[in-house]
Amino acid sequence: MRSAVIVDAVRTASGKGKPGGALSGVHPVDLLQQTLRGLLDRNDLDPALIDDVIAGCVSQTGEQALNIARTALLAAGLPESVPGTSVDRQCGSSQQAAHFAAQGIMAGAYDVAIACGVESMSRIPMGASSQGQDPNGAPLAGRYPEGLVGQGISAELIAADWKLSRADLDEFSARSHGLAAAAVASGLLDNETVPITLPDGSLHTVNETLRASTTAEGLGGLRASFESEEFSARFPQIQWSITAGNSSPLTDAASAVLIMSEDKAVELGLTPRARFHSFAVTGSDPLYMLTGVIPATEKVLKRAGLTIDEIDTFEINEAFAPVPLCWLAETGAAPDRLNPAGGAIALGHALGASGTRLLTTMLTNLEASGGRYGLQTMCEGGGMANATIIERLTA
Repeated sequence: MRSAVIVDAVRTASGKGKPGGALSGVHPVDLLQQTLRGLLDRNDLDPALIDDVIAGCVSQTGEQALNIARTALLAAGLPESVPGTSVDRQCGSSQQAAHFAAQGIMAGAYDVAIACGVESMSRIPMGASSQGQDPNGAPLAGRYPEGLVGQGISAELIAADWKLSRADLDEFSARSHGLAAAAVASGLLDNETVPITLPDGSLHTVNETLRASTTAEGLGGLRASFESEEFSARFPQIQWSITAGNSSPLTDAASAVLIMSEDKAVELGLTPRARFHSFAVTGSDPLYMLTGVIPATEKVLKRAGLTIDEIDTFEINEAFAPVPLCWLAETGAAPDRLNPAGGAIALGHALGASGTRLLTTMLTNLEASGGRYGLQTMCEGGGMANATIIERLTA
């Protein structure tokens, strides 16, 4: 089987996903096309060689409808011969796009592909594409008669069941901001970030969701976001500790990864930076929908023939602070290898863009540390998770 390699990976700086956010004036098609253009401008590649562009996007409605992958690649000036498709595996959409692209190359269906993702949460609010879909309606009511819950309640249940205190959550969240601020200050993230031209002609290069001054004490003053009498009665174990400060913020962003066969990269004179090693995807309890990262990690390690101690860096999406903390508790991974440049609590979680954003930053961390293996996993709405292991290549 052929090797699938990462030649390059980029992301935009984050924008707050609300009206008035730094990227809120940028159409999501423009946001993605500028990211694609930025990726290609960094690499000596004839775009006509691209076999497919696969884009993750969760809210595929309004300005993000009509197959945004195809629309964005055309807007970016790629040849009309280049196809594109958009996928939705909730928060793991662009991680799944990377799986599809790499697996297509390994199977011989592609030579060159781009996996990417975009979400403009300021222009297309979260949940906009789910109107008319009731998770507790007739199709699922028979199996889940007590009813499913939203992700915020799932995060509360995880915090309660893993005995994670409000202080634990706030300390981890402050850590995320602190590590991200240090990474930005050191210039670590400069090479992975492509500028976005705003409508006024200025360039967006700063992560707007990052707050370098964040402290656990400051976060401790925030109110619980999901507290309700209904769920207090149903789940008396909940302590109501999930706040806006220990959750990922609504975010606008895009990201993209150039993937090809190792032979094709050599033929084109391009230097592969990493190789895809192993993949996994799994379903999990939709009530505790954020815990899928645990079985996904077990599954991908087994497929890879590796132990947790052999992984040099981990990117565990910080949808809510309890997710990486319960993952740490169950896997026994070294805490200092987890999200070493901060995570989504600081750098943002632009849903469809997050999978390839984490992949981009994981590659940066591996190269900076000289590590060999990186493992990425992401919890997903409905109770699922993707996991990916990559191996850094040396020149």
